Amino acid sequence: MTTRREFLQTSAAILAGLSSPPGPLSLRESGNEAGRLGFSTLGCPTWTWPQILDFAAAHGYAAVELRGILANVDLTKVPELSPERLDEAKRQLAAHGLVVPTVDASAHMHEMDPAKHAAQLDEARRCIDLAQALGASYVRVFGNEYVEGVPRADMLAHIAGGLHDLGTYARAKNVTVIIESHGDFTDSPALLEILQKADSPNVALLWDAHHTFVAGKEEPEDTVRQLGRYIRHTHLKDSIPAGNDRRYVLTGTGQVPVKRQIEALVKMGYRGYFSFEWEKRWHPEIEEPAVAFAQFADVAAGYLRGAGVR
Repeated sequence: MTTRREFLQTSAAILAGLSSPPGPLSLRESGNEAGRLGFSTLGCPTWTWPQILDFAAAHGYAAVELRGILANVDLTKVPELSPERLDEAKRQLAAHGLVVPTVDASAHMHEMDPAKHAAQLDEARRCIDLAQALGASYVRVFGNEYVEGVPRADMLAHIAGGLHDLGTYARAKNVTVIIESHGDFTDSPALLEILQKADSPNVALLWDAHHTFVAGKEEPEDTVRQLGRYIRHTHLKDSIPAGNDRRYVLTGTGQVPVKRQIEALVKMGYRGYFSFEWEKRWHPEIEEPAVAFAQFADVAAGYLRGAGVR
C-alpha cells in the first residue's frame, strides 16, 4: 500500500516533470551534452556530403546546419538534395544519427526595389520547401542592410513585412523563418522591433552571438534577456581584433565570451542546438575544419557540462 509520504513524493515528481521545460530537440537519446551540438557546412566548403556526415557522427555532433555543399551555396541546387535523391539523403542522415535543424538561405529582406525584393522572397520560399522535405524546422534569412535614404522606421517595417509574408508561407509547411542577427541588424532593439512587427508565430530569431557581442557591443546576458523568447537557433564562434576587422580563432582562445553565451542560453531554457559557424568559405586562411570542428566539440561540450547540461 502506498504511504502518504510516498504519495506526496510521487506527486511532486510528476508535477516537477510537468512544469519543467521540454528537453532538447536532438534526436539522440543519450541525453549527454554532445547531443546539443551542431556545425554549419559554411565551415567545410571542400567536403563532400559523405565527408560531412562521417565527420559529424565520428565527433559526437547531433546536427548539421546546411549552408552550401562544395561549390553550391544555393542549397536548392545541391545534387544530393535534389527531389530524386532527397530520400537517400534523409536515410544517410538517419544512419549517422544526425538531423538538419536549419536550411540557410542567402535571402535578405532589405531590398526596396519590388523586383529584387520578390526575388529574395522566392529564394526563401524555395528553401522553405526544401526544409519541409528534409524535416528541418527552420530557414535562415537576413535583414542585412539599412538602405540609404530610407528612414529607420520604414526600413524595419519593410523587413518585417517580408518576414511576415514568409512566415505565412512557412506556417503551412511546418517551418519557421529565422532572421539572423547579422549585418546592420545586430542590436537587440532593432531586432525586437522587427520581430514584433513581423507578428507571426512562424518568424523567430537566429542568434549569431558573435555578431551581437562584437558589432552590437551587447553582453550575452543582456541579449538573451531582451530577445530570448524569440531565439530558436544559434551561431557560435570566437575571434580577436585584426586591424579594422576580426580574425576567427579556435573557440575559447579569443575575446568572445562563448562560455557565457552558452550559459545564458542554458539558463533561459533554450531547447535548440549550439551550432558552430566556422566561416571557412569566406575566410580560407583560418584553421582547417577538421581541427576547428573537433576543438569546438570538446570545448563546447565542456561549457555545457559546466552549465549543468547532462
